[in-house]
Amino acid sequence: MKVLIDADACPRSVRAIVRKLQPVYGYEVLTVASFHHYYPGEHHLMVGDEAQAADVALLNQAEKGDIIVTQDWGVAAVACGKGVAVLDPKGRVFDPTTIDFLLEERHLKAEYRRRGGRTRGPAARTKADDQRFQRAFEGLVRR
Repeated sequence: MKVLIDADACPRSVRAIVRKLQPVYGYEVLTVASFHHYYPGEHHLMVGDEAQAADVALLNQAEKGDIIVTQDWGVAAVACGKGVAVLDPKGRVFDPTTIDFLLEERHLKAEYRRRGGRTRGPAARTKADDQRFQRAFEGLVRR
């Protein structure tokens, strides 16, 4: 089993949790990011800065039974279709039965913003987010 991290926008604390638990569960870790985000000391796949380059590389590396950490709902949808478990850095596990609803929500919000509307950005990261991520991550690894 591999744990693949969409590292372009992944918080350090999430990468640290995944690395901390690696000896306990024995999975491989691969971070994927553009050359603007290099992580020395980690098994890292560096890609160009073209749009979606990291997403495509991440999905190409993922196989059924792996885990992907990403906050990109489009990547989550494709990964779920491949039989890959997916969770975001705040601990939300993406479910193949509800991913369509999330994509619809994303589309509607983007449409609203294109018409001049404003939506809230993400809340600041908290210690509770790290704890929720670790619980959800360990639950997926044990499956």
